[in-house]
Amino acid sequence: MLRNWNRWALALVMLVPLVLAGCATLDEQQRKWVFQPSKQSWWGASAAEGMQDRWIEFTSVESGEPVLLHALWLPQPDANAPLLLYLHGARWDVRSSAFRMRRMHELGFAVLGVDYRGFGKSTDTLPSETLANEDARAAWNWLGTTHPGLPRYIFGHSLGSAIAVQLASETDDESGVLVEGSFTSLPDVVSSFKWGWLPVGPLITQRFDAASRVSHIGSPLLVVHGGRDTLIVPELGRALYDQALPPKRFELVDGGSHHNTNSVGQAQYREAIAELFGLGTGPASGRGPIAAR
Repeated sequence: MLRNWNRWALALVMLVPLVLAGCATLDEQQRKWVFQPSKQSWWGASAAEGMQDRWIEFTSVESGEPVLLHALWLPQPDANAPLLLYLHGARWDVRSSAFRMRRMHELGFAVLGVDYRGFGKSTDTLPSETLANEDARAAWNWLGTTHPGLPRYIFGHSLGSAIAVQLASETDDESGVLVEGSFTSLPDVVSSFKWGWLPVGPLITQRFDAASRVSHIGSPLLVVHGGRDTLIVPELGRALYDQALPPKRFELVDGGSHHNTNSVGQAQYREAIAELFGLGTGPASGRGPIAAR
């Protein structure tokens, strides 16, 4: 999902003359590069079959315009199961993350995955860090309104991890936060690329500075990273974890890449969820859907 970030780090440098000339399109171009918004799905979209469509409507404080977000809902047989808001990364729509949503469902969560504006069937506009954060908040509020009284958790993958941290830092009603393939900030990610020695940091407008916000999370934090993640290196996930306050837990998944860590590390997820969040494990444990102890 971040495979093109290496390219835009170099392209950003090429835009320096435009910046010096006062070009107002730099931010717009970065938003395209960072989010790579798409109406298309990755090959894993078949996992979305059978999931229920949900629609979230609100008026944007940022733009003043009406917004319609498309989401996929995967409930549990147990109506009292804990809820999980799934925030996906760049490039592909929420259907492409359905396979990760199903794995979290196997651990006992009722899962809502949402598309930000510009993705899938959601309102067609160019996304930004600010707008994506607003969309995540709207989905979070929708979960709380439609399923009151149930514990809610936030999950973010890749770019969605920074959105998850932002949301959690601004709420006080989440029971826990899970991030996978996370990072400290977008400039830090760019600096880890082949062209990272180029001085592009000050030009980045979509900063996703999770490191400055993670210490404001008031619930347990689980940071999971693939040991073979070459898109967002494990050191960035560990650095984010180091900035967080306890209770927290870091899980390095041997053999996990940027895309398959959720699968390879399922057993580690199961153990960490039980120990960090005080939850039982899912159906595989023989104890039924997870519930607060």
